[in-house]
Amino acid sequence: MSAIRRKLKNKKAPDGWELIEEVIEDFEQQMKEAVNEEHDKKRKSELTWKIHRLHWEKNRFIYDLMYQRKVMSRELFDWLSREKIADAALISKWRKPGYEILCSMLAIQKGNHNFGTTSHCRVPMHKRASQQRISPDVQSGCISCASGDGRFGGPVWWNTPLEEDGSKAEENKTTWGQAGASDAGGGSSSRDAGGASGSRPAQDLDEEDDMPAEVRQRLAALKDNNRTVD
Repeated sequence: MSAIRRKLKNKKAPDGWELIEEVIEDFEQQMKEAVNEEHDKKRKSELTWKIHRLHWEKNRFIYDLMYQRKVMSRELFDWLSREKIADAALISKWRKPGYEILCSMLAIQKGNHNFGTTSHCRVPMHKRASQQRISPDVQSGCISCASGDGRFGGPVWWNTPLEEDGSKAEENKTTWGQAGASDAGGGSSSRDAGGASGSRPAQDLDEEDDMPAEVRQRLAALKDNNRTVD
């Protein structure tokens, strides 16, 4: 039994949880593996970078279902927040202008940075000194989560391709609903790095056309649950 199942063993989950439980468990398993990874040849500051990125991925998955696709019920979202499965503070920030792809709440906690400022990853890359332009944040591994700098719908992480090397969004995100979903070395939601609300980009609609049948069925089931609650 997974850690998350043990945690929720005697708790009644809202309708719709069974449709995303497997994916959330996969994220949790990846985070557990990241914690137990071999630390050889890594700087001390790099040990938590993958964990931060997976945390971002998991919450972006939830955010996408709740606010972009609008297929998750408020009851399920609030339950995920109460059970600390969803990071409500981070997701709330994504809905505010300028924070659409914020990498971590640590990046904006001024007490964690010199001179009471935010992390340099909040500064657009073209406005930085040359020595900081592509340097990752020490805590999160984020190079830039400033609006307009994102790639593949998310922050520029330490391992995000910076050049046009032919990489596709599908290779840099966690795909929901497919067996054995992995972080593929990166990740973002299936949305652009634009605003946190409003119509979804044409790219998202194209991706939805290419969805596996299983993913379509789960999204439809979540949407039906949402309508029932409403």
